[in-house]
Amino acid sequence: MGYRVGVDIGGSFTDFAVIDEASGEIKSLKVFSRPDQPGEEVIAGIRMLQERYGIRPEEISYFTHGTTVGINTVIQRKGLSLALFTTENFCDVLELARLKTPDMYHLLSRRPAPLIKRSMVFGIAERMAPDGSIRQPLDEASVERAVQQAMDEGAEGIVVSLLHSYRNSVHELRVKEIVESIAPGLPVFCSSETWPIIREYERTITAVIGGYVQPRVAHYLTSLQQALKNAGVRPEPRLTKSNGGVMTAEQGKHDCVQMILSGTAAGVIGASHVAATAGIDRCLSLDIGGTSADIAVIIDGKPQYGVGELIGDFQIHIPSVSVSSVGEGGGSIAWVDSLGVLQVGPESAGSRPGPACYRRGGTRATITDAFVCCGLVGHSDLGYQAVEVDVEASRKAVEVLALKLGRSIEETAEAIIQIAVSGMYSEVSGLVSRYGIDPRDYSVLAFGGAGPMLGCFLAREIKVKEIVVPVSPGTLSAQGGLIADLKSDFLKTVYTDLTLANLALVREEFAVLRERAEQWLMQEQGHIESAELVYSAEMRYRGQSYEIDTVLNPADLEANNLQALGQAFHAMHRQLYGHADERAPVQLVSLRIVISGNNNKPRFPRQPVQHGTPTPEKSLRVWVDGGFRDVDLYRRSALHAGHAFNGPAIITQDDCTTVIPTAYVCRVDEFANLRITSEGATE
Repeated sequence: MGYRVGVDIGGSFTDFAVIDEASGEIKSLKVFSRPDQPGEEVIAGIRMLQERYGIRPEEISYFTHGTTVGINTVIQRKGLSLALFTTENFCDVLELARLKTPDMYHLLSRRPAPLIKRSMVFGIAERMAPDGSIRQPLDEASVERAVQQAMDEGAEGIVVSLLHSYRNSVHELRVKEIVESIAPGLPVFCSSETWPIIREYERTITAVIGGYVQPRVAHYLTSLQQALKNAGVRPEPRLTKSNGGVMTAEQGKHDCVQMILSGTAAGVIGASHVAATAGIDRCLSLDIGGTSADIAVIIDGKPQYGVGELIGDFQIHIPSVSVSSVGEGGGSIAWVDSLGVLQVGPESAGSRPGPACYRRGGTRATITDAFVCCGLVGHSDLGYQAVEVDVEASRKAVEVLALKLGRSIEETAEAIIQIAVSGMYSEVSGLVSRYGIDPRDYSVLAFGGAGPMLGCFLAREIKVKEIVVPVSPGTLSAQGGLIADLKSDFLKTVYTDLTLANLALVREEFAVLRERAEQWLMQEQGHIESAELVYSAEMRYRGQSYEIDTVLNPADLEANNLQALGQAFHAMHRQLYGHADERAPVQLVSLRIVISGNNNKPRFPRQPVQHGTPTPEKSLRVWVDGGFRDVDLYRRSALHAGHAFNGPAIITQDDCTTVIPTAYVCRVDEFANLRITSEGATE
């Protein structure tokens, strides 16, 4: 028995969640993030675990880690200088993209510059037909010329993305062999090996992003492995993946495209576990940290998945937990524009200098400073005593804006909060419309360092039925890494009609995918007992431009039950679009198997119920809802299952502050979650 440690690096804080395998007790910790020296915060946290909890590094039996190194590399454009090899006469694939206007409401908006400039794109003489047959053999002399030109231009790596390589990868793999023979140390990334999906641009940009971030990710992971080893941590670190699973650090070094959204996915996995435990069947997870606010849809304790998530300016087309950025974080900076209008974000104070109240050099007002000025935050240290709140520093920062606006400090601070919530409301409205859901049927599960602080204000605007705050909201993303299973996706593009004659081929391809999936899981964990396999296919009506991922029953495949397979797609189409044409021919574009190994998940024990109203620690005079009001302050540790009390109220704990507005009631459920509603207030 030992301790399982999960780590999540955010913009302001790095969170640690620790599970005692003997007792099941969960401990948490926060340290400041170090964007200037990624990985240093992890080692600092390991030291603090021993200082605070007496957990020695050699007692750590499992270590999982979510990192933003990959996505930050794309956002900052600090990746590898790449060359791209495409089929001859198809060199403009990145420039053309999908010819979509980035902002449909801004006629002068421009597509971002590609990660590989046009002068570094080289055509290869070859041509593969859509069915995988060779139309024009590979001209190896053209490959040799392209390699030499790329090296002369200073290429540090090469991405190979040829037409129809999803069907037949023989040309791409031969190009890779030639490059390696000419320049043995030059990294080569094939689109067919990265993620072999149909559609030229989507396959190419996914391979480009993977190659662009690979060196920095690999260097970071190698340094982390060595640092953990030097610190005395024995187990091989695992990494949270974009699809909500985990993989080894060694796999992450060469398959880093799969972990590029690891941080946001881990939070949703943690929220899903809380929702499932508490019996919340429809949930919106709201993760607000120091730099951003992210939201995801959770149904029946399971997150929703998709492809095409944004990585900076670009979409990456790998399966991932579907997370949408909907606004600012606690460190987002407020400012007054040239027209005298108050604005919030997108610039963030981050970890350093941070909000003014952090005493780390920040002088500009942030959302967190606004809450401090209203008296809603600052009644305990933040981030497990990492920050002693400086109220006067916040007031000075907000006062600069107040003088420009001709308002009081409190009025300005509340306006900052309202603008932040308004921006989130606009984005959430679009999100729920896209999913076709009614927010009144949903709960909002608020977490992250600033989620409980802002959650009720946003929930009040979108009119959800309740707000849920878990036991340790500030470190839930780190817990998500501990909850996540070993998981991987395996895909094959078949592009065939759903007919009885083609089902034999479909079964054969699924059998190959299953064998690959089980081999992977055996390699990762040494056995495949309790493995879960999910079969699905990307399907569409013939003539449609895009397909829908549809879960299939393997028994229907084995039984040649063509009608059941078709009905699965019709039902999915009807759910998304409100109609289905059951007489129209259906196509299978791609087949996919997702395999998961079973991880030991923490169990949240039920607490004995203690009905009644808790005694507040004290009463405060704060600014809320347009004026000064008397507000009760509670310590989270003093609240027990069955307790109920009215807002307005403030609840403090080591990792965050929960703010409950007027006309809301808070009840503590049997798992110690806060359940906040606007109905049934106690007297």
